[in-house]
Amino acid sequence: MLQNIHLMPSFLKDLEKKLDVYATEGSHANFRLYLSADPSKDIPIGILERSIKLTNEPPQGLKANMKRAFTFFSKEDIEDKDPKIKTILFGLCYFHSVMTERRKFGPKGWNMMYPFSMGDLRDSSTVLNNYMEQNAASGKIPWDDLRYIFGEIMYGGHIVDNFDRRFCAAYLEILMQDSLLDEAELFPFIEGKNISFKCPAPLPYEKYIEHIETEAPPETPLAFGMHPNAEIDFRTNQCINLFRMLQELQPKDTSGSEGGGGDSKTEKIKEFMVRVTDETALDQNKLNIEDIASKMSEERGPYQNVFL
Repeated sequence: MLQNIHLMPSFLKDLEKKLDVYATEGSHANFRLYLSADPSKDIPIGILERSIKLTNEPPQGLKANMKRAFTFFSKEDIEDKDPKIKTILFGLCYFHSVMTERRKFGPKGWNMMYPFSMGDLRDSSTVLNNYMEQNAASGKIPWDDLRYIFGEIMYGGHIVDNFDRRFCAAYLEILMQDSLLDEAELFPFIEGKNISFKCPAPLPYEKYIEHIETEAPPETPLAFGMHPNAEIDFRTNQCINLFRMLQELQPKDTSGSEGGGGDSKTEKIKEFMVRVTDETALDQNKLNIEDIASKMSEERGPYQNVFL
């Protein structure tokens, strides 16, 4: 298993040559080579072409990230823990989800793209358990130590921008404190905004998952302490990237008879678009905006406004 191989392009070139030798001279039938790496353009194309590529990316949405983060731990890891550890671990899963999901907002979320991963959550959980065991006799929670380790070492080890580091420390300052043990509100700055997601009292393993499924509100930038309009920019960029990909996948074959017989793929696409955009068809499929608007609630977010 190799990690961070994008930092060793010279080594990869030698590896590519060795793989060519193994392919021509033969190798053991059970020989397998596993490589792991962050996204990189330095990986030789020869290695990529002969590889079966697998990616492990976080799911879309805060709720999905929360569920993935919490279920990363087995029932045995959670069930027999001290109630304080269970509560802090739930808050840590929320913090991990926020750190990961804010990347989709681009510069509004982070000034740089940081490779936060499940390894950061796993190591933070190990530190949490060790510190709580060491301080079990006193009964006090070492909040200052936990905040420093989470924000400056585990997650902060990825952060190189001073403003991003300040944000991370401020988020932990609000989250990791005694109020977390008293069913604290996890979403910041949501007073009077009719949205809430609280840290539950100590629960069995399945009940935590049920709490995430039932209590986590629909996706909203308010969950990250951001203005609702932050989603408009995110969705706009998402659409731009989608149509850019569709354009790249568009057939490049422009050949065809000079008489315009329509045999080429481009001509067929044009004919299809003409049929789709026919005025008669558009009139038949036109949506009744007034009827749809009357069925919607008065509170409308970016999703509803863009749809209408």
